[in-house]
Amino acid sequence: MSSAFIVPYDLKTPVQLAPGVDVAELWNSTPQGDKPPKVGTTRTFYNTPQAKVTTVSSLGGGFAEKSADAKRELVRKSVGSGVKVLKVLEGVKDVTVDESADPHASAVAAHLALYSFTLKTSPPSRFNPNLTQPIPPKLSFAPLQASKEWDRGVIFGQAQNLARTLTELPANIITPTEFTNRVKENFAGIPNVEIIVRDEAWAAEKNMNVLLSVTQGTSEPAKFLEIHYKGAPEKNAQPLAFVGKGITFDSGGISLKPGAGMKLMRGDMGGAAAVVSAAWAIAKLQLPVNLVVTTPLTENMPGPSATKPGDIFYAMNGKSVEVDNTDAEGRLVLADAIYYTATEYKPHTLIDVATLTGAMDVALGEVYSGVFSTSDELWNELHAAGEVEYDRFWRMPLDEDYGPQIYSSNADLQNTGGKPAGSCTAALFLKAFAEGASPKDNEEPEMKWAHIDIAGTMEATRPTPYQEKGMTGRPVRALVEYVTRLAGAK
Repeated sequence: MSSAFIVPYDLKTPVQLAPGVDVAELWNSTPQGDKPPKVGTTRTFYNTPQAKVTTVSSLGGGFAEKSADAKRELVRKSVGSGVKVLKVLEGVKDVTVDESADPHASAVAAHLALYSFTLKTSPPSRFNPNLTQPIPPKLSFAPLQASKEWDRGVIFGQAQNLARTLTELPANIITPTEFTNRVKENFAGIPNVEIIVRDEAWAAEKNMNVLLSVTQGTSEPAKFLEIHYKGAPEKNAQPLAFVGKGITFDSGGISLKPGAGMKLMRGDMGGAAAVVSAAWAIAKLQLPVNLVVTTPLTENMPGPSATKPGDIFYAMNGKSVEVDNTDAEGRLVLADAIYYTATEYKPHTLIDVATLTGAMDVALGEVYSGVFSTSDELWNELHAAGEVEYDRFWRMPLDEDYGPQIYSSNADLQNTGGKPAGSCTAALFLKAFAEGASPKDNEEPEMKWAHIDIAGTMEATRPTPYQEKGMTGRPVRALVEYVTRLAGAK
């Protein structure tokens, strides 16, 4: 047994997989229920003419009447369900996917559904950092009909899987230094890319004091990673910027988190993983844009020199910040990173991504990522991209009426504003450092800004047809889709 087919099947539309293979006949050779099968219902047939195994997976009832976005998601669910069947069969390796319903969505689903993270040694894990020779994935996918759309979907899926791996790997393996090393390895050989790794001395020279306040309790050296991709025809054209929170482990610092579930905080660099992986896809696709990505990388630990609640630091933009709670460290590292990126590179748009607040998980769970934005246009673009990839966003209020919660301390800003509207006050804190995002003298803002809080969507606690439980790598696909549309490359 080596070859297999996956066929998403719409009961109302006859599908001819190949000469001599009638999918409808295969499907109808098995018992039929009274209702149309749900999306992802699979039936597997052995020793079919064109392959040792053929898995037919339902697209659900009424596929043809669905919207374009809904159809894409049904295709993802259908193909993902077929992959889940085949990846547990012994001997299956080469899988041909009938991608005709949607080549891009089919490729995305196949690669996401195949992914399964483990560091167990038997059977050998392809994620084992001690491997001298890489282990290939269990299955290899190919479309019935080659296309640019399929190839593009492969990159989308691989990019999300890269983010999943970075967030899944434990904090003793993915330190700030190792994070930068893996980024260099993954970007090696991609044209128009420059990678710069800064150290703490550089950050001190830049007066990134609130960022450095988080590094004080750990013995791991902090890093400030920059990725510069120049894909636009005009290399000096104004760039787009991504900023990602890169806390490679968050103990909470002096404001120590509860021990139960703390190991999940290996994923507190999910924002950094997402923007780096999105940049990888954008560069692989050679999209005609200029992009700057910055990620402040550090641990947050309760060492003898750790920041204490009540300490006050002066940020790169000169504002004083009181650290009310050391577990609200993400906004501190982002504050200096956002200000630096906005003032140093003058992007037309800056999007930061962060596993920022437990309040976001409470508000939206793991279904939607929360977006706070100063720009209606940017929100609409992000929302549309998220719907296409089913990597969805929900807009949250960014309102100065929440301001007194973080303005009423001994400093210009306090890094927490209490329990009420915790994700809103965190976003408002970051807004103070998004230089150019607010209008001045009744003129249009110089920069569009959005903050994406992925504290809820960083992890899936229940599987979907094309993604197992675990770290999700969101919102990589939505970001790549946003840039694809921005570049007019679709």
